[in-house]
Amino acid sequence: MLTAASPARDAHACPVEAISAAYLGFAGGDAGIALRCAIADALSDLMEAERRTRERSRLISRGYVREAFDPAAGRAS
Repeated sequence: MLTAASPARDAHACPVEAISAAYLGFAGGDAGIALRCAIADALSDLMEAERRTRERSRLISRGYVREAFDPAAGRAS
């Protein structure tokens, strides 16, 4: 039963092996360099995601400020 499930599982395998093989190939087989490169890429992606989140938050805040309340009209202007 386990052997029947193996081909299906391999077809939908997690890309971790492919990613690690790519980093190892880039690093010439040096696992330490490959790990450092993977960490550097992950941190770079994380910083970019945080920058985008801050930018989106800033734009949303500006939208609220622009829609100022007009007390004379009794509504947002």
